[in-house]
Amino acid sequence: MSEKKAYVNYGSCQCGCGCEGARDITGCRFSLSPMTDSYVDIILGAIKKVDTSKVWKMTDKLSTLYRGRRIHVLDGLKACFVQSYREGVHMTMGATISKGCPGDVDADAFLAEDDVRMNEPVLADAHFPVTCKISLYPMGVSNYMEYIASVVNRAIDMGVYAGSSHYVTILEGDVQDIFRYFEEATEYCGRELSHYIFEATLSVNSPTAE
Repeated sequence: MSEKKAYVNYGSCQCGCGCEGARDITGCRFSLSPMTDSYVDIILGAIKKVDTSKVWKMTDKLSTLYRGRRIHVLDGLKACFVQSYREGVHMTMGATISKGCPGDVDADAFLAEDDVRMNEPVLADAHFPVTCKISLYPMGVSNYMEYIASVVNRAIDMGVYAGSSHYVTILEGDVQDIFRYFEEATEYCGRELSHYIFEATLSVNSPTAE
């Protein structure tokens, strides 16, 4: 169930040490939880359908990890979620997106040189409602609330903000809009913060009544 790419592209780093490329690495670890007896086929089937040619990937007993440029990591994450969706089946995806951890390593990453999303052509027509909770952790800054507020305000501006609760912000919207927001939020965090952690739990077809 695991696959590791043995090569690393360090972007503009010319010395081979990864000193510049490592700063461009975004990582995402996620787990799918379909609430159905066919969960094995759904999880493994979705993972296999994702084009991961532009990220480094590993699947173990706990979760799947993508590492590379942010645009391609999110492309893979969206693809796996969309490919695992089944009408009427309650499913959640828990994802941790991180960039800039000082304890990170230069290895186990692939930084593709172009911005072409490999999975987007087969995802563009997917539409279904998603409920999501997010939490942002800006690391190493004392004014962290300013960054959190900015990320929440982006959700409001994009029309996916559904409210706030203890420790989380709630989002609701079409799957395309939710992942478009992820793109905006993580692009902002990557630009403004040297290290951030973005936690998200997505849910579809929940039986829980409001």
